[in-house]
Amino acid sequence: MKRFLIVAALVATALPARADEGMWLYNDFPSDAVKAKYGFAPDTAWLTRARLASVRLAGGCSGSFVSAGGLVLTNHHCASECIQQLSTAEKDLSENGFVAAAIGDEAKCPEIEINQLVEIQDVTDRVTAATAGKDAAAFGLAQKAEMSRIEHDCAQDGTWRCDVVTLYHGGAYHLYRYKRYQDVRLVAAPEFRIAFFGGDPDNFTFPRYDLDMSLLRVYENGKPAVTPDFFRMDPKGAREGDLTFVSGHPGRTQRLMTIAQLTFLRDVAFPARLARLAEARGMLTQFGKQSPEARRTSQESLFFVENSYKAILGEWRALLDPVQFGRKVDDEGALRLFVQDPAKAGAWDAIARAEATFRDFYDAYYLLEAGGAFPSDLFGIARMLVRGTAEREKPNEARLREYTDSSLPTLTQRLFSTAPIYPDVQEAWLSFGLTKLRELLTADDPTVRRILGKESPESLATAAVRGTKLADVAVRKALWEGGKAAVDASDDPMIVLARLVDPDARAVRKRFDDEVDSVVRKNSEIIAKAHFEAMGKKTYPDATFSLRLSYGAVKGYLEKGKKVNPVTTLAGAFERHTGKDPFALPKTWLDAKKRLDLKTPFNIATTNDIIGGNSGSPVFNRKMELVGLVFDGNLQSLGGAFWFDESVNRTVAVSSAAILETLKKVYGADRVVKELRK
Repeated sequence: MKRFLIVAALVATALPARADEGMWLYNDFPSDAVKAKYGFAPDTAWLTRARLASVRLAGGCSGSFVSAGGLVLTNHHCASECIQQLSTAEKDLSENGFVAAAIGDEAKCPEIEINQLVEIQDVTDRVTAATAGKDAAAFGLAQKAEMSRIEHDCAQDGTWRCDVVTLYHGGAYHLYRYKRYQDVRLVAAPEFRIAFFGGDPDNFTFPRYDLDMSLLRVYENGKPAVTPDFFRMDPKGAREGDLTFVSGHPGRTQRLMTIAQLTFLRDVAFPARLARLAEARGMLTQFGKQSPEARRTSQESLFFVENSYKAILGEWRALLDPVQFGRKVDDEGALRLFVQDPAKAGAWDAIARAEATFRDFYDAYYLLEAGGAFPSDLFGIARMLVRGTAEREKPNEARLREYTDSSLPTLTQRLFSTAPIYPDVQEAWLSFGLTKLRELLTADDPTVRRILGKESPESLATAAVRGTKLADVAVRKALWEGGKAAVDASDDPMIVLARLVDPDARAVRKRFDDEVDSVVRKNSEIIAKAHFEAMGKKTYPDATFSLRLSYGAVKGYLEKGKKVNPVTTLAGAFERHTGKDPFALPKTWLDAKKRLDLKTPFNIATTNDIIGGNSGSPVFNRKMELVGLVFDGNLQSLGGAFWFDESVNRTVAVSSAAILETLKKVYGADRVVKELRK
């Protein structure tokens, strides 16, 4: 009876029971639940079309095909790296926007890779068989080796991108096979001022008035790719109460993590990251004040830092909520009571010990291996060369995961990118990182002494950046093709720095892999199986930057006792315009005001369950018509990393009506609008 009551309590708090909650797998979507609530049950054919119309930007965003000719809709901030890389002091696309007048004017992005999920295969038995009977470090090594073998077999020398995805923290393993597009071109993007109208003050809030969109196109063999599965744009957009679906790639949630893991985030990781981001924001703000060019070249970095700070701050505050955190404690306690086997019951304690161990060397791991001490693109290139040439000499299954054969096409695209590199920005970043290295590990630390010697962080950063030749793509290619011998013989100061750091970075990574990651992976499998035993597979897995589908509706909410309407209009943007950043509309908008239908829906709020990584996801209706473009959530949605509260958690999207209205009447993008309306 006691066991029955525990199971009943667990089922009562099961994730699917909470309204529109869930970032669901395409191959395990709860169509019956959607039908029960909204009267529509997506079938296999509908789900297949939606999956093939959805894409992933490998750098961390989502998107969708919106024409049969390879046109991809995503956010401006998802394409901002390309936009900045194609900009110059004389032609600033971020400041002035961009519209390709003809197909030949579409500009190739140096680094964007787009993936389309074409197949999902359950490989759970193969992965778990490889780890059976193994403990701790041996478990982790065997698991990663088997994943690399599976991906290698699937990838066919880079023809496909193949990822083994860990689901339910080890309860299942699926192989995702993607079609890889690396010829991606910019078609259209508005000005940064309207794409991020309201700036940091409005970020993660609602109501919003942002045209955070851009259009890209994928090419094959030098021609626009043929993409028969796509979302047609609904010129009217969605209205309050409409059923909506979001298909995208949520980055990471921690809803199934243990209390020990959440406590580590709350007490260690988040405070450390917030402190660093706050300082980086100050550094970049001051750097940008030096000149208009300094502002232009650092703008993308500042946007990323400010956005990251606000997102992590929201997640941290969510974990500080004693009521919500208490519920997580109760849920874990109930599951632990359910588990009768002492060997299984020890899984939570094993993870807690691993997290306690990680506290002892978190700073060293973050600074040396995660790159916190070296936040420079040039250093990143040097590390790819140093590690990549060394790892390629090993068998595929023995390599670090980011250097396996299946990962190399994405890595080499970044390594040989023609994107401009700005030395002043690189110096500022590297000096900042080296300063944090000395501060956090102290000047007496042997690693710090080896790296800095008698140099200051500023002088070492200046010497490395000004002396390196790695900004030249030809130099990188020669070193990569020359292999480990060429890299070992190089006297390039950035390569020398990367070689100097690498042994200590590898050592701290090995400690993390052996004492933390492997322990967590092994015991998370045990806990996942306990969840399944208690509730069956009634829950969706945590987000893993793999394709998911959520359902919801356009709906308002209460904010401090006042109702927030779920739809804004173009008129609201003009009412909010002050003429001063970040509330300054671009001149193109002011000039076009008389031509615009100001009643056009601009931004919408829905109950769809999303998280970071969903940026650029299509919002579409039961007819598979695109009605919106996800670009944000409200402040309450930041707690969605750990739990979901449908009463206030909202997805924020650009209405399809606003996209079509402004492309035509503000930007004169008739060619693009015609393609979108086919």
